[in-house]
Amino acid sequence: MGDVLVQMEGVTKRFPGVNALDNCRFELRAGEVHALVGENGAGKSTLMKILAGVYKKDAGTIRLRGREVEIPSPRAAQHLGISIIHQELNLMPDLTVAQNIFIGRERRPGLPFILDERRINEQTRQLFETMNLRLDPRTKVGELAVAQQQMVEIAKALSFNAQVLIMDEPTAALTDSEIDDLFRLIGQLRERGVGIVHISHRLEELKRISDRVTVMRDGHYIDTVQTNEVSIERIISMMVGRTIFESAPEIPEGADPEVLLEVRGLRRGRSIKDVSFQLRRGEILGFAGLMGAGRTEVARAVFGADPVEAGQIFVRGASVQIHSPQDAVRHGIGYLSEDRKRFGLTIEQDVETNIALASFRKFLGSMGVVNKQAIRDTAERHVKGLAIKTPGVQQRVRNLSGGNQQKVVIGKWLTADTDILIFDEPTRGIDVGAKSEIYKLLNDLTRQGKAVIMISSELPEVLRLSHRIIVMCEGRITGELPGGSATQEQIMTYATQRT
Repeated sequence: MGDVLVQMEGVTKRFPGVNALDNCRFELRAGEVHALVGENGAGKSTLMKILAGVYKKDAGTIRLRGREVEIPSPRAAQHLGISIIHQELNLMPDLTVAQNIFIGRERRPGLPFILDERRINEQTRQLFETMNLRLDPRTKVGELAVAQQQMVEIAKALSFNAQVLIMDEPTAALTDSEIDDLFRLIGQLRERGVGIVHISHRLEELKRISDRVTVMRDGHYIDTVQTNEVSIERIISMMVGRTIFESAPEIPEGADPEVLLEVRGLRRGRSIKDVSFQLRRGEILGFAGLMGAGRTEVARAVFGADPVEAGQIFVRGASVQIHSPQDAVRHGIGYLSEDRKRFGLTIEQDVETNIALASFRKFLGSMGVVNKQAIRDTAERHVKGLAIKTPGVQQRVRNLSGGNQQKVVIGKWLTADTDILIFDEPTRGIDVGAKSEIYKLLNDLTRQGKAVIMISSELPEVLRLSHRIIVMCEGRITGELPGGSATQEQIMTYATQRT
């Protein structure tokens, strides 16, 4: 590792009702990959957004190569050589790769409304060569896979000659092979002296990619340690302030024989090919498979979010027609999307509004007037029962951590009194402590007689919680395994078994 690039001392940040950071510190050296970890709400992203000029600190100092600096805006950060790649990628799908990278910096020969496309395409091509990246600068970003979009974001950051690159959950939506490609690129940047901040909840990645780890908890700095000198268990203990046995088996007791949901012969183009399965009361049915296997497509079809070409759905033995999410909710089916911010929540609204979102009719009086007190009482009951960390039910959902946002979605479906719950990637982007709480919630729901479909790309999670595991590949069910005795090897065999 080289000289100190960034030194943050005594950084404090407050939001309404929340003390996000309290006297925090952080250091980054040239040619270093520095992992920043902590539970959701620990303050990791807030600290890095201050460094990237997104937020203004309330107190503290920032030094860049030993010189104290103020960073009032993202543009100011870019001029200082600091770039951030957010978890939600900031790209424009209808523009080309080159246009996205050089947006606002295009050369305009002669007339101001004419762009020098040839020049920015050539500059992008040269940039990609330094990254060993094979990608056509003329391709529209909307046509790229998530991993390729991630590379475009990195290229955009490097086009500003970034010496500090902040990556917030860069591997959350990537496959193993795509993660390998990303890590190879990070290795190249490290050799060029770029300092990289790697924020991730995937602790197993730390040993592979980082040089040092800084741990935060509840808005406080805890410690910085050398990666090769600390165990994952020790990092978890520092993160949560308590011991969490993440690998402990938690498969619930046997399910009720009553079939709550049955799907027969479901078909939709190439994404769903003759899918049939049963879901019993009190059961967690895990769905496993590689990206593109069709798991989410099946969930959306059952919930009525996407139309199907053929198939039957039975709820409690009766054939039902589900043409929309409203139909699904009416039959007691709730769906927690993998993209909770886009499909599960209205993040600018408060907690109580979100919890009542799928059930407003329940709170209408005889004259059509909304019973606000009933909504508040219901929200407060679920906040307490689900242990949602919030200053109050009138707090905006945007200000909650990822794990607590997920609990709000669960509260919404519990308010709607749904007996069949579909969880799509329930712990994506959620820290180890919140994961443990979500696992407990899933088990509690089944003990209450709910039936749960859980779609997850994390095989240990599927093995840990499922009564049964259905494995898909290219739109088909290729295998079914008992949760108690299945192995990762068996799941991967079915997940790559094209029929």
